[in-house]
Order: sequence, then structure tokens, then C-alpha cells
Amino acid sequence: MTPLLLALQGNDPMAGRLTAALSAEAGAAIVRRFPDGESYVRVESAVQGRQVAVVRTLDRPDDKLVSLLLLAAAARESGAASVGLIAPYLAYKRQDVRFRPGETVSARHLAAWLSSGID
Repeated sequence: MTPLLLALQGNDPMAGRLTAALSAEAGAAIVRRFPDGESYVRVESAVQGRQVAVVRTLDRPDDKLVSLLLLAAAARESGAASVGLIAPYLAYKRQDVRFRPGETVSARHLAAWLSSGID
């Protein structure tokens, strides 16, 4: 079965090139914000039994992580066989060790959050 790529906002050009290079299909999803800033996400493509990859760069990650995780969850809940992530920039990697007392190792936490919903 042909893999499906779901591009989040601003990632369409990259997803188009990847779709062609991987002989994949471009999927459709709706992602918007409610007036209070919460994200609304809906997968519009058939994902049942398919390998799905979400395409999203994670620069300015605080604005992008929630919709990414919700889209991955929506794909999985809709029956995707697997959900991957194509992220040319993966945020929070600079804090991979604790440099000072009281700091968190953000790279470890981001990896755990992503791993909770993405294969």
C-alpha cells in the first residue's frame, strides 16, 4: 500500500518533493486554531492500514508541537498501521545534558513526547 504524507502548515513544498521522491501519496488534514488558541485537527484522507508520515519542521517548536502530536494521534485513531515523523529540524536537542542544577534535559522529554504518539 502506498505511504501517505500529511504536511502541516508551511511544509507543503517539502512534502511535495518527498511525495514524488518516495512514490507516496499526499494526504489531507485540517488544522486550525480555536479563538482561545487551542488546536483543532482532523485527518481527511483514508489512513486505515496505511503507513503515514507527518511532515513538519520543528523550528519555533512551542507553536508547533501540540498540532503535530494531535495529528499523529488522529492518524493512529483513524487506523494508521504506523505513524512516522519527517522533521528536518528537530527542536530541543541543544539541552541533552544538565549543565546547571535545576535544569531539565529537554531533549529527553521531547523524545518521550514524540515517542508517545509517533513510531
